[in-house]
Amino acid sequence: MKWMVTGAAGQLGVDLLAVLAGEDVVGLARGDLDLVDADAVSAAVDGVRPDVVINAAAYTAVDAAETDEEAAYAGNALGPANLARACADQGVRLIHVSTDYVFSGEATAPYEVDAPTAPRSAYGRTKLAGEQLVLEAAPDAYVVRTAWVYGAGGANFVKTMVKLERAKPTLDVVDDQRGSPTWSADLARGLADLGRSGAAPGVYHLTNGGETTWCGLARAVFEEVGADPGRVRQTTTEAFPRPAPRPAYSVLSGRAWAEAGLPVLRPWREALRQAFIECGPALRAAT
Repeated sequence: MKWMVTGAAGQLGVDLLAVLAGEDVVGLARGDLDLVDADAVSAAVDGVRPDVVINAAAYTAVDAAETDEEAAYAGNALGPANLARACADQGVRLIHVSTDYVFSGEATAPYEVDAPTAPRSAYGRTKLAGEQLVLEAAPDAYVVRTAWVYGAGGANFVKTMVKLERAKPTLDVVDDQRGSPTWSADLARGLADLGRSGAAPGVYHLTNGGETTWCGLARAVFEEVGADPGRVRQTTTEAFPRPAPRPAYSVLSGRAWAEAGLPVLRPWREALRQAFIECGPALRAAT
């Protein structure tokens, strides 16, 4: 198989290239390919001639999107639509990565793939538009929603907690938002498994197993660096207002993934421990 990864310089993209390192893979970063340029996208897919494209490129500045929704829409909807059309025209299978933010966050049980969407933020609206445009242009594509992603590359919550552990005697972290922390390396392996599979096209959810709160994740990070998790104190979303509303409940059901016969990702706490074993120095680096 031949693979093409867009967003190759990002957190997930770097891990995808690592997972696919023993195979025929071409990684394209933002500077290599502007997904909003439809002609450039078509030429890139034609030039690489991949069997599978994994789109890990996205506009991810959740708060900035509230005042720049046009830019977010370009990155999260128009670009993926161009990629989907190019893949459909050239008979290439596309895997497009999406997010839990397409849901309202008001559920009390894990969201199934066919649960009603109701994004509450500009970021969520643009990601939902991307899903819809991708599946409209390429009905045999995969859309894979994930959540709470962290890894060795880029800025993320885990790295921030490591940095703050060194800088502050105590931390107040919200305890009324729930989700499934997902190691980008595990996510990359799952996406590669999907690309190799004969699973039916459509929407899937993929996260590490189980759930916790941001406070619970912060305490787990403290444990991994040998610090007292009791230094992390519970607080509320109301106490830390942000420009973009965060889903209070972001747990995604992996039922469709498992029923497709795809390997289920390990529990989130086990993944976090392994992440510190494999890439601890990168997670501990100042961000």
